[in-house]
Amino acid sequence: MLRLYDYPDSGNAYKIRLLLSQLGQPFERVEIDIREGITRRPEFLAKNANHRIPLVEWPDGRRLAESNAILFHLAEGTPFLPDDAWERAETMQWMFFEQYSHEPFIAVVRAWHHNDQIEENRTAVPAKMEGGHHALDVMDQHLKTRRFFAGDGYSIADIALYAYTHVADEGGFDLAGYPAVGAWLERVAGQPGHARITDQVGTPVSWP
Repeated sequence: MLRLYDYPDSGNAYKIRLLLSQLGQPFERVEIDIREGITRRPEFLAKNANHRIPLVEWPDGRRLAESNAILFHLAEGTPFLPDDAWERAETMQWMFFEQYSHEPFIAVVRAWHHNDQIEENRTAVPAKMEGGHHALDVMDQHLKTRRFFAGDGYSIADIALYAYTHVADEGGFDLAGYPAVGAWLERVAGQPGHARITDQVGTPVSWP
């Protein structure tokens, strides 16, 4: 069975749980508390030298890291990744946007709040907030004329962006000013097989 090395609070790991839930694919889930430095221990570094989760491991020993690469692979041949070349490129465009223009701001400030690190990072917070609001504005403008981000339907582009957007308020981002984003969040939450970030999906397996 496919195995996911996971941290429940991570939006990047949640992306994988969400897609697997919507695919109806059984998987094992190894919960790793990244705050304890487990990903930097030799036994984990042997699996991913970049010491990060999520990491997916197949029964034949193959492993894949980086959340959006995992999404792309798991979605291949499913409705979550368009067949049309242009729509696939659109999907990738928004997934790159998520990693470079969205996650470094919205996810980082959320993590600072969760880990009581706001005060020690207070000089960096305004720039992070500005970057996050810019990303939300770009998304809102796009969604004023589109139901989803790429092509005509729900895809892994939506999953990638939903993960940290739907909990952006935990980082102090007020989504009330982005009505198109708000409506999109409701559409995503209404998709078949949807799982919340707090849902216990997958079969728990102990580490190591």
